[in-house]
Formats: sequence, C-alpha cells, structure tokens
Amino acid sequence: MAQNNMYNLVTLIKRLEAATTRLEDIASSTIELPQAVPALTQSTASPPEPTDAPLALPPASSSSSPPAALTPAPTPAVALQDPLPESVEEFDNFISQSVEKYVDASNKLGGLIAEQASKVFNGFKQQRRFLLISTKAKKPDISVAADMSVYQELLKPINEALMAVGSIKESNRGSPVFTQLCAVAEGIMVLAWVTVDNKPFKHVEESLGSAQFFGNRVLSENKEKDPQQVEWIKSFYQIFRDLTEYVKQYFPNGIPWNPRGESAGQVAKTISTSGAAAPPPPPPAGGAPPPPPPPPPSFVLPPADAQADAAPGPSAFGAVFDEINRGGDVTKGLRKVDKSQMTHKNPSLRAGSTVSDPDPSTRGKSAPGKKPKPESMRVKKPPKKELDGNKWTIENYEKHSEPIELEVSMSQSVLISKCSHTTIILKGKANAVTIENTQRLSLVIDSLVSTVDIVKSSNFALQVLGQLPTVLLDQLDGAQIYLSKESISTRIFSSKSSSINVNVLKGDDDDYVEIPLPYQICSQFDDKKGEMVNEIVEHAG
Repeated sequence: MAQNNMYNLVTLIKRLEAATTRLEDIASSTIELPQAVPALTQSTASPPEPTDAPLALPPASSSSSPPAALTPAPTPAVALQDPLPESVEEFDNFISQSVEKYVDASNKLGGLIAEQASKVFNGFKQQRRFLLISTKAKKPDISVAADMSVYQELLKPINEALMAVGSIKESNRGSPVFTQLCAVAEGIMVLAWVTVDNKPFKHVEESLGSAQFFGNRVLSENKEKDPQQVEWIKSFYQIFRDLTEYVKQYFPNGIPWNPRGESAGQVAKTISTSGAAAPPPPPPAGGAPPPPPPPPPSFVLPPADAQADAAPGPSAFGAVFDEINRGGDVTKGLRKVDKSQMTHKNPSLRAGSTVSDPDPSTRGKSAPGKKPKPESMRVKKPPKKELDGNKWTIENYEKHSEPIELEVSMSQSVLISKCSHTTIILKGKANAVTIENTQRLSLVIDSLVSTVDIVKSSNFALQVLGQLPTVLLDQLDGAQIYLSKESISTRIFSSKSSSINVNVLKGDDDDYVEIPLPYQICSQFDDKKGEMVNEIVEHAG
C-alpha cells in the first residue's frame, strides 16, 4: 500500500510540474487569454521537489479526522505588457522607413540641414506618443478648462518641435541653404494633422504644397549640380505621401480616441516623452530587505481508509487539469488571422492601403464621420489688432465698415489672418506682410522692404503706391494686383493659384492695363533636346 501511495504522489508531482510549465508559458505570452478559460488566469504554486526522506504519516488515532487541505504557496502575478495597437505599430514602420530615410539624407549634407532634420524626427516621435495616448485615453473636452489644459499639455512637445524647426530657419536667413530650411519649415506644419477632426489627410496634402513652394526651387537649382540635394528633397516629399496614405487608412475622420479609456492626464503620466511605458517606481531607500517567503507546506498523506472515504471535491488544481486535458480546445477562443491579411508580412498590402475581405457581409460598419459645423454656427473670436514687439497682428475682422489704418516702420512686420470683407491701409514702409485664410480682403500699402506673402485666400486685392520687390502667391483663388510706376519691376511668384490679374500703368494717361497671369501649362517631351518643353497655354477670345 505504501508503494502505491508513493506512485500516486510521484504521478501527482509530475502532472503539477507539467501544469506549472504550461502556465508559465501562457503567462509570458503577449496573447490575451480567452474569457472562456478563467482557470488559466489563476496563479499556481510550484510543487516541492521530491526528496528521498520518508513521508510523515499521521498516527492511527487520527484516522477519523479529514485530510488536511493542500494549500499552494502564492506566487506573484506576472505583469503582461499590452501589445501595441496596429495604428501605432504601422506609425513606427512609417518613421523607420520614411522619416529615417530623410534624416539619413540630411546627415549626408550635414550642417544646419542635419540639425533641422533632428528636430523634425523628434516631432514625429512626439506625435507617436500622442497617438499611443489616444488609443488608451478618452478625448479631452476642450470646452472644460481643466481638460483644455491637459489637451494643450499633450500637444506641447509637438508644438515645441514645430517652434524648433522654424527657429533654425529664422536665425539663419543669410545661410546658403536658407531655401532648404524654408522648405522644411513650411512643411513641418504637417504635424498638426492630429488636431484636425474632418479628413486630416487633406491637411497633409496641403502641407506638401507649402513645402513644394521652396522645395521645387531646390530641385531646379540642383538638378544637374548636386544629386545629393535632389535626393534629399525627394525623401522629404516622400514623408508627406506616405503619411497621407497612413492617415487615410487609420484616421480618415480624425483621431477617434478611446471612449472607454481613462483620462488623458492619467494615461500621459504612464507614458514617457519617448513613447515608452514609464518605468515602475524605485524601491524605498534604506530599511532591511524583505524576509524570505515561507517554506512550502509538506504533503501529509492520510491512511488508505481515510482516502477512500474522502469525496473528490472541486478545487483549483482540478479546474487547471480539466482545462489542460481539453488539449487543442484551450485555444479555440483565439481569433485566427490568415497570413495573407497581415500587412506587416505583405508589403503589397501596405502599398495598396487595403486588405481584401473574403466576406463583405461580415465587415463592420464604421460610424459616419463628423461633419464640420457651418460657418454661421462656429464660435467667432473677437477682432484683434495689436503690436507685439516688432510684429503687428490683425485678425478676425469681418465686414468692417471703415478701413483699418496702421502706421508702420521698416523694423515692423504685419500678419493678417482670418479677415473677410475688410480693407487695410498700411502707411509708411514696413518690412514684410503675411496674409493667410482671408476672403475679399483689400490691402493698400505705401512701400515694403521685402515681400507680400498671400496664402490660402480668395478674391484678394492689392494696391501698391510705392515700391514692392516681391509678391508670393500660394493657393490663391482670384486676385487683383495694382502696381505703381515705382513697382513696375515687382517679381511675382505664384503656386497653385488661379484667376490672378496684374494691373500696370501704361500710356500718357496713366490708365491701368489688366494682364492675366498664366496658370495653365502644356508640357511635352522634346526627343531632339532630350528634355521636357513647357509652354504657356494661350486662349484666344
């Protein structure tokens, strides 16, 4: 009988060792355990090592008492690291394939270009952290002051990267690579797509257009002189194209956040600025180390007649053995994904941005995108006209009844933003004027030191009374420019603009003559010259 008991004990120990090994394998795996198998999520103590010492048997007088319960020693729970969401994992691929390629090309050129590229890389790393937080946190309610401050704190690292890139451009205006710095500084606003709720990929495309204004100069000036410069600007353009495809696939209607997640402030504390999970707090300094764990309990076998009388009640070990004995059915609750549908294993799927669905009827219906509010329902900010240092700011004027007049000097610049149906008169000679997001704005200036830069505006009118060296037009729909005799040699650069007319004084009567700027070009490859020939299309009325 003693030999039979010893055989049963050895068999039990072997089964416990097998069960413990399997539990450790499951605990170290990153695959989430199915809910249908709760017993596998319980921690189980490792059995004691078998020894040659004889097992202690209770005296005969204790045969009537029930057997002692086998209490396993508690083991610390194994912390499972959450797998990265697919959108964040794909963003890592975008950084490693597109952004790092641009950084490598910048490092070959070195100097200010490499320094600026490091700031761009940091901006995308901070954006990766923002995306990771959005998958775990609820969207902050910006109408609440506390949530608004949290939201601004989340965007602060990205904004700092934007400012760093622009600062390098502004502090190196006399540099021979100033055009390259301008191209990157104009395009870095692409990082703001995370704040756009409706079709953010359009913001990425518009940022590419802004970068091309200076980037195409780099291409034309270095096409045959410096191949490294050409490769560099092409790698910078590729960032926008790859990011457009990424945003279209994962965030077509903006960042959805996690409606069931924690507050953004709490989640941000658990994720460091590098995008990794924050390390656990260090142990308290000083003090004696914790005592060792108690020894495992000894197995005490009752007499044979007590074993026969005891009923095999349910226990945690029994539940574990039952699940293990199910064999392959243990993993039946896990979702199987075919390799043909894994984008990280199929580059062709990433290029196409879509994964084939064998059964369209099973495809989940996504919620409709949030439509933008009509202009009449948007919160209108108060008009603003102020001088901050050497910079005048005029914004949010709408249908102003009287012209807005400013006295300016050569050291001052002027920014005009979000104004409509308004007339602005600048008296004196300013340094530069920048205009953005305006409708039916009329501007009258005496003279300027450098340029008038108009971006994303429509039905714009400009009258120059004195001298003006340069006019820059980007994404303009309709404009009338009136030049004086002193500004007849003004240079006008236009990009992605249409319906632009320039009025110059001609004749003895000083009458204005309207001259339209071309915006339709015909391109044809000349086999004899071996190059593309571009001709302006003329329409005869």
